[in-house]
Amino acid sequence: MASERLASIFNHLSPTKGGLSHITQKNPDDIVITLAIRTPLTKGGKGGLKDTSLDYIIYSLLKQVIAKSRLDPQVIEDICMGNVNDGKGAYYLRAAAIAAGFPNTTAASTVNRFCSSGLKAVQDIANQISNGSIDIGLAMGAESMSTVADRLDRPFHEEIMKTQEAADCLQPMGQTSENVGNDFEITREMQDRYAAESYRRAEVAQKAGWFDDEIVPITTKVKDPRPGDLKVVTLTKDEGPRYGTTFESLSKIRPAFSQYGDRSTGGNSSQVTDGAAAILLMRRSRAQELNQPILGKFCGATVAGVAPRIMGIGPSIVVPKLLKKFNLSVEDLDIIELNEAFASMAVYCLNVLGLDHLKVNPRGGAIALGHPLGATGARQIVTGLSEARRQKKKILLTTMCIGTGQGMAGLFVNEHV
Repeated sequence: MASERLASIFNHLSPTKGGLSHITQKNPDDIVITLAIRTPLTKGGKGGLKDTSLDYIIYSLLKQVIAKSRLDPQVIEDICMGNVNDGKGAYYLRAAAIAAGFPNTTAASTVNRFCSSGLKAVQDIANQISNGSIDIGLAMGAESMSTVADRLDRPFHEEIMKTQEAADCLQPMGQTSENVGNDFEITREMQDRYAAESYRRAEVAQKAGWFDDEIVPITTKVKDPRPGDLKVVTLTKDEGPRYGTTFESLSKIRPAFSQYGDRSTGGNSSQVTDGAAAILLMRRSRAQELNQPILGKFCGATVAGVAPRIMGIGPSIVVPKLLKKFNLSVEDLDIIELNEAFASMAVYCLNVLGLDHLKVNPRGGAIALGHPLGATGARQIVTGLSEARRQKKKILLTTMCIGTGQGMAGLFVNEHV
């Protein structure tokens, strides 16, 4: 056991010497995922969760975590949740955890790195486990875009605004998408064709039931727009897929950000969405002690910065950085979950990284499924591991661009092959 422990420590300290053989090894100190679930993704402002508060979304998912994991909640020492829009998220998470059945000894916090917040939460919990601060932790992402908007109430201080790149952090996301389209000649046709394929894949996946093992139901109340009465509903499916969407139908949609350009539309941009996802993490040795199923291994994650005005290209910078740390190439990747904030950035990143489109978002991405900001980084892991199980593939990479000019990427190994 002592020799295994030393070997595990050495492997963690020497990631650049490994490649595939390194990351697919199984060591007692590996950080593994034993549960990965999510809510249905519903349309912001008009879908099944439009009248549901963020705290209840969190509470409902935490109840499912306890039920699905069959763990005594007392062993989960910390919960970290990615959330972007609601500054009161830490209050909601702590109260929801206690109400859901976690003891008051289970700590809770929120984290915000915009669209990567869910992945950042996973990284934070994994780092705590790796350095011995905790043994078991839960990472989450949750967002109610129906109820809270992500807007600053004032410009930056005048001294900050004197620096152009700092001022560029105020650019609306739609403007940054048009910047990417214009700067790198990502045409409207290219964007609409990409979006049509995202919708097609999501339709195929939903009709085939591929999302079923990802999604846990939420029972909530929805206000009927006419009489205004609340009715009880149980949500089980994503609402974003639009069956029958084609390039021709997308090409008829008017530009959404006409003051900045004419290439990004409501059809080739990510949807405004409500939803949440949860990832349970612990050491491999602990999972084995507790007879927990090991779904996958978290290898690591990293971040990088880019110019704020073209924030969408973030994955093109951070993915090579992450792969270099593990001595991997894009050819080693089996499944890639690339967040489709806009088709402009998705097409750019696909081309610059030289990715095989068949490996990228096999079930569709945020254009077809939606992008609940704080939840997406966790949702991608849930979807990616499920797809890896279906395809019997091993290596999963998740990545996203981040508002204000950043990118993040995470690397995982599916162990249900």
